[in-house]
Amino acid sequence: MNIDSIQNGIVIDHISAGKGMKLVQLLDLDRDDMTVAIIKNVHSQKMGKKDIIKIDADIPVNLDVIGYVDPDATVNIIKDGKLTEKKTIERPKELTGVIRCKNPRCITSVEQELRHVFRLREDGYRCIYCETKAE
Repeated sequence: MNIDSIQNGIVIDHISAGKGMKLVQLLDLDRDDMTVAIIKNVHSQKMGKKDIIKIDADIPVNLDVIGYVDPDATVNIIKDGKLTEKKTIERPKELTGVIRCKNPRCITSVEQELRHVFRLREDGYRCIYCETKAE
């Protein structure tokens, strides 16, 4: 299989195998009219298998989303066909407007204008309003 290199854009690399599609969904990469390559289950000496996402557009990506899905991923910025910046990702302490609270009794179900906010706890992310654990 041959996936062309990109001239200006972003490569999200070292994604744990199987998590690439969730990243595409949460980053809304499937809604825009741009070229996006999702490469699943690529052989990796370091990881065994990994996913890679190539975005052939210079767009902002939410690093908190990437950190939520896979904090071991890396983000490579490509300009004029060359790697110009490599970012390591950390788990964000707080997620705002990324995922929704599943609790039907949460205030966010009634008050539609409230942003869904989750904070990182020892056992994962929890809604700040009702303490429901994020899935």
